[in-house]
Amino acid sequence: MSSTSPEPLPLPGQAHPLRAAPQHTNRFKHWLLVGMVDEHGTQQGPHGQNPERTHSWWQVMCLTGVDYFSTLGYQPAIAALAAGLISPFATLVLVALTLLGALPVYRRVARESFRGSGSIAMLERFLPWWAGKLFVLVLLGFAATDFMITITLSAADASAHAIENPFAPSWFHGNNVLITLFLLALLAAVFLKGFKEAIGIAVVLVAVYLALNVVVVTTSIVQVFEHPTVIDDWWTAVFVTHGDPLLVVGVALLVFPKLALGLSGFETGVAVMPQIKGKPGDDPARPEGRIRGAHRLLTTAAIIMSVFLITSSFTTTLLIPQKEFQPGGAANGRALAYLAHEYLGNGFGTVYDISTILILWFAGASAMAGLLNLVPRYLPRYGMAPQWARAVRPLVLVFTGIGFLITLVFDANVDAQGGAYATGVLVLITSASLAVSLSAWRKKQPKRTIVFAIITAIFVYTTIDNIIERPDGLRIATLFILGILIVSIVSRIGRSFQVRATSVTFDVTALDFILEDAEEGEIRIISHEPDVDTTKEYEEKNKDERRFSHIPQRSRTIFLEVMKSDSSDFEEDLVVHGVVKYGYRVLQVKSGNVPNTIAAVLLEIRDITGVVPTIYFEWTEGNPISNMFRYLITGVGEVAPVTREVLREAEKDVKRRPAVHVA
Repeated sequence: MSSTSPEPLPLPGQAHPLRAAPQHTNRFKHWLLVGMVDEHGTQQGPHGQNPERTHSWWQVMCLTGVDYFSTLGYQPAIAALAAGLISPFATLVLVALTLLGALPVYRRVARESFRGSGSIAMLERFLPWWAGKLFVLVLLGFAATDFMITITLSAADASAHAIENPFAPSWFHGNNVLITLFLLALLAAVFLKGFKEAIGIAVVLVAVYLALNVVVVTTSIVQVFEHPTVIDDWWTAVFVTHGDPLLVVGVALLVFPKLALGLSGFETGVAVMPQIKGKPGDDPARPEGRIRGAHRLLTTAAIIMSVFLITSSFTTTLLIPQKEFQPGGAANGRALAYLAHEYLGNGFGTVYDISTILILWFAGASAMAGLLNLVPRYLPRYGMAPQWARAVRPLVLVFTGIGFLITLVFDANVDAQGGAYATGVLVLITSASLAVSLSAWRKKQPKRTIVFAIITAIFVYTTIDNIIERPDGLRIATLFILGILIVSIVSRIGRSFQVRATSVTFDVTALDFILEDAEEGEIRIISHEPDVDTTKEYEEKNKDERRFSHIPQRSRTIFLEVMKSDSSDFEEDLVVHGVVKYGYRVLQVKSGNVPNTIAAVLLEIRDITGVVPTIYFEWTEGNPISNMFRYLITGVGEVAPVTREVLREAEKDVKRRPAVHVA
């Protein structure tokens, strides 16, 4: 018997979380890793935590709106630079795709993935085993591109608004990079301190920003009608340049992918769903109130953005000379701000600049929170990130470092980052379209399957066209994907010998088995790989282990069988069932990783009973090196030595470590 008194017995069927080994950390490390308490990959930050307080859908819309609506700060200028005089027509195509394509797709995503995991979680369910994991990693690479470029592009555009303001200090000019780096550092400081009251701040910023944009756009429309010649001049220039009206329409259909930045915000919209207040009687398995709130959020945000996209595109194209959109021009990256200063004076323009700077900076905060939601949700659960990736602060430092690097590489240039941003946005929307198409197909909804398949095809075209036109986005996304894959492989191998179970649950029969043997002072476990499932199989296994492992004939034994499941899973909640087969007591547990599961069950038996168990194995046939590779891929292979190594890593005290006997 161990000198350590056992814990109070768990109730049969009660999940028993595994205890981490005590660690002594210094104060800085403790501060850095504070909040790393969750074992399921959910995030403690503003987008991923289970919020103590939920909010009305329109308030949560403002949280996603700091990302979505803030694109008005640079979208019209990027659109004019990309599509030129036909930018308004291309914008109309974009709005049609927003309302008739992206919106229906994400309304369905909200219905089927309402816990804030978005379309990536849907695809993860549809694509099990390693193929699904690798596909998710690739999507995470594009998601990282989307969110990271949101952070750096928004900060760069905020610095552009600050520099171009007529009241800005002279030393601002030429220091775009330094100002952008300062904004990124300030953003990191906010998250290192603690990101609280995000929704309250977002509501104020979005309300003020949209109100100011209403004033600017309305004033610009009035200017257009007071000077109708600008319409004639623009119309003439369009047809002189492109000729036939059908050709104009065709060119608009071809160039609208360049305006894809106007589609950003949908993935964030479903990511913030846990923040939406549902109805008191909502079923947690299908919270209809929360889903309806998300639908209202997505629809309202899409309509508001569509109105601003159309009006801002027409007014900026008609009222601003095309040369001003070029790099170095006064409207480059800040078309609406140009109109605010031009027609409402520098005083109002300065207020508009401040509002734009704040919402762009806060858009970076929203994107950072999105990253802090995605990474802990997937990578640690896959075993493809170190344990510290569950904590907010280390990730903030990592993402800030990447943001610094991107800013330096692109020289804080808004236009140069637009392609990468659009690529990330489009790939996520395309994957969401694919996810809902697969969902409709599996649920035997042929009409919806066809509709969503057509939408998917359109987004595939848009994505490919954007990548061909601006390959920088794919290059950056590829770097993120390679980085994630390399880190994932190294981490998965490095964490191979960890106890992966997050909890172990014994049913009443399994609990009876181990408690009966604990009363005798010894618990002997025989590891058994089920084969033909006959009486003879169990008789011979019991006989061989007693003979070759020198188990006394009168000693009680329990078989332990791990039923194979998806070996690509890393963290699992184990459920141990006790059964009697052919007169032998058997513990059965389903898992994708045999040695780690055996180690977790043995440690849990020790903690429940206070008796250190012994397990008996046969040597595995085959080459040890090939068996090790089999273990890394399939979760089996050299079971006995790997189980022993997992136990050695998990329990440093030899006297408390379950014994492994191989014969």
